[in-house]
This record gives sequence, C-alpha cells and structure tokens, in this order.
Amino acid sequence: MPRLLGVDIPNDRPTVVSLTYLYGVGPKSARQLCQDAGIEPTKRARDLHEDEVARLAALLDKDYVVEGTLRRQIAQNVSRLRDIACYRGLRHRRGLPVRGQRTRTNARTRKGPRRTVAGKKGVKDLR
Repeated sequence: MPRLLGVDIPNDRPTVVSLTYLYGVGPKSARQLCQDAGIEPTKRARDLHEDEVARLAALLDKDYVVEGTLRRQIAQNVSRLRDIACYRGLRHRRGLPVRGQRTRTNARTRKGPRRTVAGKKGVKDLR
C-alpha cells in the first residue's frame, strides 16, 4: 500500500482514484497530479514505483494544500469567524446552517435529531 503524506492509499484502485483518498484532492486535481508527475492515471496504485510515489509526494507538498495543513486552515478560518462574532461565526457557534438554508424544516443534519418539547399542546388539545 503506497503511503502519501501519512495516508495509505488503496492498492487495488487506479492511481487517479487512489489519490482522491487524500483530504483536499478531488477527481480533477488527481488527474492534474497524474499528468504533472507523468504517471498513467489508469495504472494501479500497487504498480507504482518508489520514484513515482516520491514525485507525487513532492508535487503535493509543493503545489497543493492537503491533509493536516488544509484541516488546520479550515479550523482557523471557522475560529476567526467565531471570534469576530459575525453572522456566519454565530451560526457555526450555534450549530445551525451557515449558508442561508432554511431551518424551519430540513436542517436535521446540522441541528441533530429532533428533541421533543414536553407539554406542548397541539391544535386538537385546544378545543
């Protein structure tokens, strides 16, 4: 199993697909990496030579922000928004959708499972 930037990429997949297992590398940048490193994208990751893996690692290190650095950068951006108490920062702090989505319905991913309010009366109970 080739190891790039501390992540084991899968052996049995083509190189272009295996590269997408790195955080911050999508299909487009994986194709670009293969092209820049001179590696055939359909070649299996287990068939890569050490020099090809080294070329990929050097390219990733030089031209891309991936893995721990990218995670740290995103966390710093969110904490900056929280610290300056802007609208987006407040939404992050409260665990609500940040990009303008509705919250009356369909916000379960951010809000978590429903919490039933005890003693709430329905329309039928008022009659």
